[in-house]
Amino acid sequence: MLGSGGVSDGYEVGSKRQRMMESTPYFAVNSGMGGYQPYGYGGGYQPPSFPVVRLRGLPFNCTDIDIFKFFAGLDIVDVLLVNKNGRFSGEAFVLFAGSMQVEFALQRDRQNMGRRYVEVFRCKRQDYYHAVAAEVNYEGIYDNDFHGSPPPSRAKRFNDKDQMEYTEILKLRGLPFSVKKPEIVEFFADFKIVEDRIHIACRPDGKATGEAYVEFTSVEEAKRAMCKDKMMIGSRYVELFPSTPDEARRAESRSRQ
Repeated sequence: MLGSGGVSDGYEVGSKRQRMMESTPYFAVNSGMGGYQPYGYGGGYQPPSFPVVRLRGLPFNCTDIDIFKFFAGLDIVDVLLVNKNGRFSGEAFVLFAGSMQVEFALQRDRQNMGRRYVEVFRCKRQDYYHAVAAEVNYEGIYDNDFHGSPPPSRAKRFNDKDQMEYTEILKLRGLPFSVKKPEIVEFFADFKIVEDRIHIACRPDGKATGEAYVEFTSVEEAKRAMCKDKMMIGSRYVELFPSTPDEARRAESRSRQ
């Protein structure tokens, strides 16, 4: 949910996300290429392409972990699952640490995930930013200035979360991959949480997925904590969702595999 600043607070989140996305991937690309400077035939410098691919045809129960497994061995910076009208669309964007990683990723086009084959294809930086903008309910997140009003779906999306059934557990999505439990404790400093019931989800290789599960002392406390939805930890905004003990246990079990 938005803070008291309303639209301006939400746009500030988008702006911070924009600055992080503009700087981090290119830094990663340059460092990941070992200082290599690509040049065209005319001898002029050719900047590396934005290292992102688009996936289509994903299973509708697909998670970040499934995508990490699909691209096993490649260095993924960010995974963005695309939702439409509150439901997963079967598409995703995957941001890699460098341009060569994209070339390897494209070789996995039409390989299977479960019973479905997945299309992997190039896309533009602007496509990725547009998807990020939709995720935070704003258009023009990659423009210098904010234009227009937030889409009418904003209130509906928040109301959808309000109408969901709550337990003592919230799911966090979009965390920095380096996040530690003390940062999550600090994030919820104004709420009563069960500190030994914080679980940071990991892939089978031990790397974080960007998700976590936090248990609160009561259902009411979990509902109150939803006011932190889309606020920042580090340079990333964090989404909150009602969860269940079963979902948290399954995530913990996958992390131990």
